[in-house]
Amino acid sequence: MTIMRPALFATIAAIVLQSSVHAFDLVREYQGDTFFDDWDFYGFWDNLTNGDVEYLNRQDSFSNELVSTTSSGSAIMRVDNFTNVPSNYKRNSIRITSTHYYDTGSLWVFDIKHLPYGCSVWPSIWTHGDNWPNGGEIDIIEGINLNARNQVAVHTLGGCTHQNGTNELGWAGGADCSTPSGCTVQDPDTRSYGAPFAAAGGGVWAAQYDVAGIFIWFFTRNNMPISLNAKDKSTLDIGEWGPPLAAYPSSSCEMAKYFTPQQLVIDITLCGDWAGVPSLYNATCKNTGPTGICYTDNVIGPGAGKYDNAYFEINAIRAYTTGAPAPTSTSTSASSSSTSTGSSPSTPTGDGGGGDSSNVPPPDGSALGGQAGYPALAALPVAFVAGIVALVI
Repeated sequence: MTIMRPALFATIAAIVLQSSVHAFDLVREYQGDTFFDDWDFYGFWDNLTNGDVEYLNRQDSFSNELVSTTSSGSAIMRVDNFTNVPSNYKRNSIRITSTHYYDTGSLWVFDIKHLPYGCSVWPSIWTHGDNWPNGGEIDIIEGINLNARNQVAVHTLGGCTHQNGTNELGWAGGADCSTPSGCTVQDPDTRSYGAPFAAAGGGVWAAQYDVAGIFIWFFTRNNMPISLNAKDKSTLDIGEWGPPLAAYPSSSCEMAKYFTPQQLVIDITLCGDWAGVPSLYNATCKNTGPTGICYTDNVIGPGAGKYDNAYFEINAIRAYTTGAPAPTSTSTSASSSSTSTGSSPSTPTGDGGGGDSSNVPPPDGSALGGQAGYPALAALPVAFVAGIVALVI
């Protein structure tokens, strides 16, 4: 190995630092009157998580005012809170899927003012690849009922695990990402979901999907990094963000093996396989209705009062890339259309059910420990890193 001269080393170090400062470039922004332009509306009942909702199509979603945009440019998605639903019927709600796929090298920023919450309410913002579960699933924001903590999860085929000793701020749950619950990480911050999140003015999530792994951060509104508060949103520096809330390094879950290009999904279901489980429902909603049953105490009857807080208000969603090709409207791993039909038996679930759904901290010593590779380094283009290595040797 050749010894590198000091001047050459200093030059290369400067290039590396400069490259990492603006590692991500904006490729798409969902905001304002055009927020809903690049999304497919599910238009089918919840056959994915057995929720008691009917997901409306685009036309009906707008005509029933379940989706809208505000004068300030934020997007609203809500559960029907004005219909008196008869017994044995479902309540109308929203599920949308991005028409574009995002490959490794992507980073998504979700600036959110309000998350849906309330007894029976189960919202999620997540991603999935084609031919679920082969293409993987990333649950970025998910909660149920009156819980006050967000839960992150990854779902894959067998063989992908959540590594022990990962440098992350969240509380790790199950390690096997192929179980129904996936490999979960719960946010210890009680302002990450529900009424406390809304009272704090909302917050921002960022999710990095890279060959080095999946890394997810959460910041409250009053604790935002400088780069996320910058007026210029065209580039992004993640070097100041510190350890992520959840980290799934590729050392224990190879991205190329378990994940394909991802689509973004936003939905709100009711009851179902997680929020409606009696023990989980009664953990925060006991004695809130006459029967103690999720469906009968909430879904049927008037919606006013019960679902007034069951809505998303999203200031913006921004998609960034490290310089790879821009996202496309079809998957690079398959020729199938991105339009959701709701009829495929291999459709992704978005289901974090059965995970760490309580607000009880884990036993001492089960949180974080050790050190993992710094995820910001994964933002450097592969060709650039290879060039640096060639210079060194």
